Amino acid sequence: MSRLRVLPIVEGHGEDNSVRILLQRIWGELLEGEYIEVLKPIRGKRHKLVKAAELGKALNLGILKLRDSNQQDPSMILVLLDADFDLPCVLGPSLSALARGIRADADISCVIANIEYESWFVAAAGSLGGFLNLPDDSEIPSDPEKGRHGKGWIQKKFRGPKYSETIDQPAMTQAMDLALCRQRSPSFDKLCRELEARLERNTHDSQPS
Repeated sequence: MSRLRVLPIVEGHGEDNSVRILLQRIWGELLEGEYIEVLKPIRGKRHKLVKAAELGKALNLGILKLRDSNQQDPSMILVLLDADFDLPCVLGPSLSALARGIRADADISCVIANIEYESWFVAAAGSLGGFLNLPDDSEIPSDPEKGRHGKGWIQKKFRGPKYSETIDQPAMTQAMDLALCRQRSPSFDKLCRELEARLERNTHDSQPS
């Protein structure tokens, strides 16, 4: 059964509108999963979501929403935050440990975009010519994450009058080359691997013994 239900916990208005598009595309296009249901995200402030009290509230609400939907498909909570000035290799495991300590009964994944969600657009910039002014491919950073290229780089290269998280982030998420982004962004690959693990687990569990 390559089906999954996801309740995202995010920090920004852009992610609120984009995460459903992103997860549906990864699940269907990259992983060839059968069906994914992405519930309306829970949104909070990043500096609060990394603390036990606020994270606990969000997790408890997310679990209630998953149970209230009364579906039998496997489910998970995805905490998706920007790294900003933190190291994903530190923040991710610490946030995962905190989440497991709060709700050990739930399947929770914590993914940290390095440095921001927009860094994934930088990684996939070669496929976003309709949005970005890139007359020469040499202008695309060779290592977006190490170079700490994110929203600022997108704003500088944006074709329109002004980059809008709520308007342009969903459209760019729909247009970006996922395979290219995964190849060039370790943090995006982390998100893909987390979903891939659920796909493999759910498919194995549904097979007759």
